[in-house]
Amino acid sequence: MVKILKDIRVVELGTYITGPAAGMHLADLGADVIKVERPGTGDPFRAFKGGLYSPHYQTYNRNKRSIALDTKDPADLSVLHDLVSTADVFIQNFRPGVAEKLGAGEDQLRKIRPDLIYCAISGFGQSGPSRDRPAYDTVAQAASGYLRLLTPPTNPRVIGPAIADAVTGQYAAMGLLAALLERSKTGEGRRLDISMLEAMCHFNLDSFTHFYSVNEVMGPLSRPVVSQSYTFECGDGTWIAIHMSSPDKFWEGFLAATGQEQLKDDPRFAERLERIKHQEGLIEHFTPIFKTRTRDAWCALLLANEVPHAPAYDSNEALEDPQAQHLNLKVEAPSSERGTFTTVRAPYNFDGSPELNVLPPPVLDEHGEEIRAEIAKRKAS
Repeated sequence: MVKILKDIRVVELGTYITGPAAGMHLADLGADVIKVERPGTGDPFRAFKGGLYSPHYQTYNRNKRSIALDTKDPADLSVLHDLVSTADVFIQNFRPGVAEKLGAGEDQLRKIRPDLIYCAISGFGQSGPSRDRPAYDTVAQAASGYLRLLTPPTNPRVIGPAIADAVTGQYAAMGLLAALLERSKTGEGRRLDISMLEAMCHFNLDSFTHFYSVNEVMGPLSRPVVSQSYTFECGDGTWIAIHMSSPDKFWEGFLAATGQEQLKDDPRFAERLERIKHQEGLIEHFTPIFKTRTRDAWCALLLANEVPHAPAYDSNEALEDPQAQHLNLKVEAPSSERGTFTTVRAPYNFDGSPELNVLPPPVLDEHGEEIRAEIAKRKAS
């Protein structure tokens, strides 16, 4: 695949997820992303499970180069500024005011590179009463109204991956691409401010639309009830997921696949709106039925009857599915730390070709010498 952003340089002074995720998305598209880290410890995410190469760090830092700089050291700060002079994009995800203390505020960097696109990612925004509050994924999910849509109605507890962090990084990358497009026409840079609260509120748009349109406060079961979505445990202990939406043909196919055609005449299930009202009864009816066959057997029956479904895979299964293998979703690269670094390729297919080549996440300061040599060569020319 052609590296669409091969002529774009990004300097990322990011930690944990939001900033590094934004940088990763641009790196996946071919940008030269230089990750600036603290000497000795680097991005705190490196040591999340001990060492300096945790799976948390690996997730959001592939396809990048790493240089360790102490911005309190005038010589290292000068290197950072030299890097910025060659950059198109700068990304940081510190609390408001911290980047300025590090010598990396917008005004400071724009003097060095006037057309720089400067991205500042925060928890709650650059102003307002919550400006200085610490924010992590769960905090942003809760503040945006999204956490309540994921939390079990009884025995509440936080579940699932770091959605707010990942979503914010993706929105930041999308904003940066728009700013790069504009700069290609005007020659002018932009400042992009994006907070986790803003990103998650937009991501939670469906919930707000329902409230302001029909005064409905959605809960964790609102969408699956209306969309007629189900998860059942099969006879071999594995799970299967089914999403029938609104077309009657899927309900009819579901009944045929399960041998339960008599439910067509059951007043609780005969019409879609009645099935919505009685979803609990439907789940109770089908739960023991799905335990009579293996997941593979049910998949074959549902497929034969054109019912939208999929095995509810764990991460050790999903990329081994024949379709995932056909799409080459799993990619590998030699790694000095892992032996083999395995990850999921970027989802883009430009002109019918996916990008199958990936660089493993860098070890701390892996490219420091190389990058300093590039700066020295540029200064000498």
